[in-house]
Amino acid sequence: MFNFQPITMKKYLLSLAVGAALFTACDDEHKEIVNTPNQEIEVDMSDFYTYTYENEVGRVAADGKQCYSMRVLNRQLDENPGLHQKMYNIERNVRKFIASKKPDGVGGGNGNGGGGDDGGGGSDPVDDGLGVINIPVYVHVIYSNANENISDAQINSQINVLNADYNASNNDLNNIPAEFAGVVGNAQVNFTLAGVTRKASSRTSWGTRDEMKFASNGGVDVVTPESALNIWVCNIGGGILGYAQFPGGSASTDGVVISPQYFGTTGYVSAPFDKGRTATHEVGHYLNLRHIWGDGRCRQDDFVADTPSSDGPNYGCPAYPTVNCKSTDMTMNYMDYTDDACMYMFSEGQKARMRALFASGGARESIIL
Repeated sequence: MFNFQPITMKKYLLSLAVGAALFTACDDEHKEIVNTPNQEIEVDMSDFYTYTYENEVGRVAADGKQCYSMRVLNRQLDENPGLHQKMYNIERNVRKFIASKKPDGVGGGNGNGGGGDDGGGGSDPVDDGLGVINIPVYVHVIYSNANENISDAQINSQINVLNADYNASNNDLNNIPAEFAGVVGNAQVNFTLAGVTRKASSRTSWGTRDEMKFASNGGVDVVTPESALNIWVCNIGGGILGYAQFPGGSASTDGVVISPQYFGTTGYVSAPFDKGRTATHEVGHYLNLRHIWGDGRCRQDDFVADTPSSDGPNYGCPAYPTVNCKSTDMTMNYMDYTDDACMYMFSEGQKARMRALFASGGARESIIL
């Protein structure tokens, strides 16, 4: 015979409360697992590309001056079969981080091509939790004459420009048209000069095969690329202003190269590229930004939602509005090819892309660790 004990109403209610608490705890735990890690967020990578298949023209003036970053990337992709996959993984991580910070947990769409929905963010600023980022900078001056041995004042003027441009504190922002005023991005990135190396050389031009980055070639070896930005200032030759290495390339060649007459705002500088914006542009590539037109006409994407489509670069100081691909070009963006005096903004989407590199697992996370 079983001996049943009566269950009081108090005990019954208590058991219901405990059960409900356990169910709620399990449910909360499930939500945390699903929503917290970036790894659980799916992003569209169908628009991703590395090679620039069309004949890419450079940032030029009448004398043929240009940026060479995309051509250097094409060469590195040819030489390193694993680079495409590495850059794909970096891009995927960037898109996941951006998506994880959006209120609805999805990407903001792409602006220059009809690609996926997880590109460079929209126009609404989102706190990514990273705070102000500081990047130490090593400048390596390699010179064959007194002009190329640029002064400390010229170097410091370039650091000042980088700090103003990457913190949206430059005076040129007053010129931004109302159409783009709402998407100006303050990247909150500071640059601190960590050291200057000077090296005399009989070599009068260095080209774009990274030879200036190795002491064995008469150049200067990279300094702690995992924790600092290296900038080589030397005459590249061929009318080239500068070039940069995108995240994912070899550590031994990581950084930016700029010809001395386009570095900084005082001393040995040459108009119309005498306001330090060549470095701003090339550091943008170093921080994963593509050219504003996507290096492929209207159909190609720069992976940023709030930069309008364009069919190619702009030069000089274009009139506003300049319309291509049925939208107004953001000609004043640092990642176009306009003159230094006529480029003066990043967008919120570009800011999000750059800062995502410093997040946990990001390609440049070690700089801020």
